[in-house]
Amino acid sequence: MNYGQRHGVELEAARRIASQLGAAEYRVIALDLAQFGGSALTDRSIAVPTGGVQPGIPVTYVPARNTIFLALALGWAEVLGAQHIFVGANAVDYSGYPDCRPEYLRAFEAMANLATKAAIEGHRIAVRAPLVDLPKAKIIQLARELGVELAATVSCYQPDAEGRACGACDACRIRRDGFAAAGVADTTRYQGV
Repeated sequence: MNYGQRHGVELEAARRIASQLGAAEYRVIALDLAQFGGSALTDRSIAVPTGGVQPGIPVTYVPARNTIFLALALGWAEVLGAQHIFVGANAVDYSGYPDCRPEYLRAFEAMANLATKAAIEGHRIAVRAPLVDLPKAKIIQLARELGVELAATVSCYQPDAEGRACGACDACRIRRDGFAAAGVADTTRYQGV
């Protein structure tokens, strides 16, 4: 999703990884959540915090982002006749976003099966979040087992134009801690290194 995020380099990283892993199709949907603002990720007048993960929901939370993304995925799934929607939400080592919790994902799945022709006709759609209960260390280990080139991934909230991570935002801190906990060398490309 190209939603007006300041870390748009993740779109190219996702395309490369999808290609490397043999995805049948890769699409980018453009929608401009920056028009609403309300998040450091979509409103450049709000600074991305770099002081470490704090309690509560951070200013990097994008209002209704996963609901919007999942609604679009639901529409496409119904067109394709798909029975599963996979989402990379995580509720363990994360910034505290309410739309990454298992109970939210269950509620969305229930809504999806009330709101679609496919479900009414007996073809229920399941929302799957295989990473939701995994600590970052386990996610890193799983990615390596699956052949994902971790150096090619982007999770930083404010990478530079070349995709190098800032090293200071919450996403960078959580990622770095995950590599350390996994006992795996951090292959992330950082700015100034």
